[in-house]
Amino acid sequence: MIFQIREDERKIFEVIGRAAEELGYPTYVVGGYVRDRLLARPSKDLDIVCVGSGIDLARRVGDCLHPRSRVTVYKRFGTAALKHRDMEIEFVGARKESYRSDSRKPTVESGTLADDQNRRDFTINALAISLNEHDYGTIIDPFNGLEDLEAKRIVTPLEPGKTFSDDPLRMMRAIRFSTQLGFKIDPVTFRAISEHRERIKIISWERIATELNKILLASRPSIGLRMLDKSGLLEYILPELAALKGVESRNGRKHKDNFIHTTKVVDNLAERSDDLWLRWAALLHDIGKARTKRWEAEAGWTFHAHDAVGERMVPKVFRRLRLPNDKLKYVQKLVALHQRPISLTQEEISDSAVRRILFDAGEDIDDLMTLCQSDITSKNPQKVKRYLENYEGLRQRMGEIEEKDHLRNWQPPITGELIMETFGIPPSREVGLIKDGVREAILDGEIANDYEAAYARMVEVAAGLGIVPSDK
Repeated sequence: MIFQIREDERKIFEVIGRAAEELGYPTYVVGGYVRDRLLARPSKDLDIVCVGSGIDLARRVGDCLHPRSRVTVYKRFGTAALKHRDMEIEFVGARKESYRSDSRKPTVESGTLADDQNRRDFTINALAISLNEHDYGTIIDPFNGLEDLEAKRIVTPLEPGKTFSDDPLRMMRAIRFSTQLGFKIDPVTFRAISEHRERIKIISWERIATELNKILLASRPSIGLRMLDKSGLLEYILPELAALKGVESRNGRKHKDNFIHTTKVVDNLAERSDDLWLRWAALLHDIGKARTKRWEAEAGWTFHAHDAVGERMVPKVFRRLRLPNDKLKYVQKLVALHQRPISLTQEEISDSAVRRILFDAGEDIDDLMTLCQSDITSKNPQKVKRYLENYEGLRQRMGEIEEKDHLRNWQPPITGELIMETFGIPPSREVGLIKDGVREAILDGEIANDYEAAYARMVEVAAGLGIVPSDK
């Protein structure tokens, strides 16, 4: 079969082909770019395999494109990369790999195109396009990857146990591709994932997190999350989520399966936002429920304070998966606050309560409300409609109070420094009490949100503590 080369690909393919011919290197486009083009999906990452030195080929191509083209060389891995317009192009020499059973690091030797295709993870990623003059544009498909693309099937090119044992991250990649592409994992392949799941423990947490992020960024993350559970990988990767599985019944009363609920919440959120860290907040919002589940004779199953417990659990998840520290506080905040708006829709809402949620959520209030709306997973359309209307009413109320009081990202007009200077006191418990007294008065609506009113209340609170301004 001949690959249909587009006009925007033609020039770069021809440049690579000519450079390879000058060096005497048989050269091919391989992997994800071929797969995505055949699936009519966008792709900007071009992987080139040559039977020779990938670094030498990259330098020659760089010179052909522009004498000052920047080629980045990774000598340790025998690869090189360059950027051409909006395309990232990586070059590598064809190689074969062999693994010891106790290591994920292979012994690497130079090899043929066939050797290189043998080491690929799935048949749909083992496709290659020739850039050589004698068979230019020919698709080389030794494992019937084209048939698997047509059938929307994920299969390993070699025996799946060997493929997954060689690089256990491929188990997660199978689930990730299934989630992203809407493909089914071949039953024999999926069974091998379950059988080799424990080997995921030798993979670095950074690589695991990369695959998790890609699953979460899919249009329906629940597909991948449930496969991680079914395969047994979830208990190694996110035991906090695995602990939410199952339903317990007592006296005819049962709670919902909080794992299934969580996957639905993430899907709901994915329909509303493509923000990765908001999706992480949805994934972790109920992780405190496993630790807080209690049976109460009158109330039934309860999960009191699961939001606060979940907030304290989030840092451990972030540390384990090496997730960025600058996103930790954001996810923690949303987990901690996700119950608050619900309570505000179930009772008469005071201005004070609305001010407090605006103050506590700050600039993340819109994301918090999006999370709360996504947390509605009832199968009763009337209930869903009512809950959404309640949230819309709360949003409107927030907008009115925000416009009047300007509390989003608000900092009280009285600072600790001003308190210490005014009263001539050092950092102390009293400074905190005075500052809290001013803030609470503003949030309760007792005084206006301005400097003069806040200063007067500061003096009043201090007097109650027996403290007077230092110039008196």
